Amino acid sequence: MKKALVVVLALLVAVGGGFGAWWFLRERALDAFAQAPFGSGETKTVEIPPGTAALKMGALLARGAIVSDADSFYRLARRRQVGNKLKAGEYEFAGPLTPLQVIDKIVKGEVKTYRFTVPEGLRWEDILDIVAKSDLKLDRAKLEQLVKSPAFLKKAGVPGDGIEGFLFPDTYVFPRGVDEEAVLTKMVARTVEEYRRANAHHKAGINLDLHQAITFASIVEKETGAAAERPHIACVFHNRMRLKMRLDTDPTVLYAMMLIRGKYVNNITAQDLKTPHPYNTYTMVGLPPGPIASPGTAALEAVLSPPDCKDLYFVSRNDGTSEFCPDLKCHNAAVEKWQRQYFRDKKKHHSR
Repeated sequence: MKKALVVVLALLVAVGGGFGAWWFLRERALDAFAQAPFGSGETKTVEIPPGTAALKMGALLARGAIVSDADSFYRLARRRQVGNKLKAGEYEFAGPLTPLQVIDKIVKGEVKTYRFTVPEGLRWEDILDIVAKSDLKLDRAKLEQLVKSPAFLKKAGVPGDGIEGFLFPDTYVFPRGVDEEAVLTKMVARTVEEYRRANAHHKAGINLDLHQAITFASIVEKETGAAAERPHIACVFHNRMRLKMRLDTDPTVLYAMMLIRGKYVNNITAQDLKTPHPYNTYTMVGLPPGPIASPGTAALEAVLSPPDCKDLYFVSRNDGTSEFCPDLKCHNAAVEKWQRQYFRDKKKHHSR
């Protein structure tokens, strides 16, 4: 009986020792797998759907040549206790990577992102075109449906009844899968953020709410291509408003005519200047009912903290800059020089 017990114990020790050796070698192999770089130098993209378990994720990564073995990836994820921390999304992997690096990237959720840039001074239709043509592959019709929805505008924090001016010019970065509402909400939030930042340091006596500031800044944005002139132009318009003068700014006429005709024409006639419309600042006093484009940070800062000046007029020098004047005598001379004599001389030169 004792002899049989000894044999059994010997067998158990042998089996245990064998299992221990197997477990040791298995863990050593997993250590080697975890730290061994794998994959080619080319960039590879793998889409991990929501709800993907670690075992299935390993299979996707092995199929994409990101890791060498799906089962080993699964066991490594279990050992590190990150199975429920692996995040879904589109991932981009470049160069040979160790499985530990791959796991770290997925745990952190470092998904592939796409970017688009919106320049200053565009109208909402043009901005939606940029967003829809980006690699995010968003639906143009859904974007337009949202910006025309009073419920969305209210939810996003847009004051007034239109999106114009509130899609902030910036470079935006989003992961694949973001929806149209999230993108537009972010753009409106950037507008509010920039207004609050600029308004926190507004000049004494300048009190413009969000809607007024964006409207005012949109006019300044469209009035000049010379960034350095924005503050001076803002000062001119503040002076005119203080004196109850009309703003007499051409970009608002172009916008008014677009609303009347249903299409944008970059040309102003004498009749256009006389056509009554809420957006035509040649026929009404004060700011128009809303923005005419999306202004950037510099234009917002200019209208909220303009410099001191005595000027009431400015005229284009036809090179992107303007000549400023404090009175009509100076302004009329500038108009004669830059708008009449300049084009007479140009016409004479071309006729030679």
